[in-house]
Amino acid sequence: MAHGDTTGGFTKTEGWLDWYDGPSTPAFRMPEGAVDAHCHVFGPGAEFPYAPERKYTPCDASADQLFALRDHLGVDRNVIVQATCHGADNRALVDALRRSEGRARGVATVRRDVTAEQLADLHEAGVRGVRFNFVKRLVDRVPTDSLAGIVEKIAPLGWHVVIYFEAEDLPELYDFFSSIPTDVVVDHMGRPDVTKAPDGEEFGLFLRFMRENPNVWTKVSCPERLSVRGPRALVGERHAYTDVVPFARRVVEEFPDRVLWGTDWPHPNLTDHMPDDGLLVDYIPQVATTADLQRKLLVDNPHRLYWADSDTTEGA
Repeated sequence: MAHGDTTGGFTKTEGWLDWYDGPSTPAFRMPEGAVDAHCHVFGPGAEFPYAPERKYTPCDASADQLFALRDHLGVDRNVIVQATCHGADNRALVDALRRSEGRARGVATVRRDVTAEQLADLHEAGVRGVRFNFVKRLVDRVPTDSLAGIVEKIAPLGWHVVIYFEAEDLPELYDFFSSIPTDVVVDHMGRPDVTKAPDGEEFGLFLRFMRENPNVWTKVSCPERLSVRGPRALVGERHAYTDVVPFARRVVEEFPDRVLWGTDWPHPNLTDHMPDDGLLVDYIPQVATTADLQRKLLVDNPHRLYWADSDTTEGA
C-alpha cells in the first residue's frame, strides 16, 4: 500500500518503495520478552523535519505505526536506531522512546561537540548507544579522530557504539574498529556478499574481527538487503532469503551471546521489493535453530545490552 508523499513539505525519494502495512502473521512464535533490536522512526516530517544534509527522504513512519507492528509480530520491546535522514537531530527518536513507556531503547547520532548535558538528556530518554555510519552512499565519511572524541564522551554512560559498513570496507577500518573501547555492535553482519562462500576470505575476515574482539556484537538482520535469491525461494513455504541463512547461522552458532535480531522496519531505500515483516520473523528459526539460541538472540542478549540497568529479572 502506498503511503504517498511525505508530510511537512517533504517528498519521498523517487523510486524508493513504501513500507508494507499488511504484514502476515508469523508462524514462528516469539519467546516472551523478545526484542526487535533494529528499527527506525521517520518523522512524521510535519512534526520532525528531515535533515537538510540528508541523502534521501523516506516516507513517514511514525512511532504509533512501529508499536502497532511490534504488537502484531509478538515482539515485546524495540531498539530504535537513529536514521541518517534525521542527521543528529534526535527529536523523533526521543519522542518515540518517551512514548514507549519503557518498552524501547534508542541508538542516537551525535556530533563531536555534543555536551554532557545533552547526553544526560538522551540517556534519561532511553538512549544507550551511538551509531557511526560508514556506508558511502548514505553519508559523508567522518574522520575517525572525531568519532574517537565521541566515544570518549559516551563511555562513562555505559553506552556502546553501533557501526554500519559494507564488507569491502572492513580491511581499511579494521584497526579503528578494533580500537573502540566500548561494546561495539555491527549492523547486518557487515553486509556480506552472499554470492561468496560463508567460509571464504571476505566473510572470514569479519568472523576473525569478532573472534579477536570479544566486545564486538552483531545483528543478524536485513536478509532482504543481502539476498540475491529473494524473499520466496520455496513456493508455498515461509522460507525466505535462504541464501543469507548460512552466514547468519554461522554467526549465531559461533557467537551465541553476542548476536541480536531486528526487522529494520520501515526498510528505507529499497527499490526492488519491500519485505513482509511476518516473513522476517519466520526467518529467525532458520538461523537460530534451537529454543536456547532463539532465547539468547531475541531476549537475553538485547536485555543485557539495553535494559541491564532497569530489568529486575532476566528476560523481564
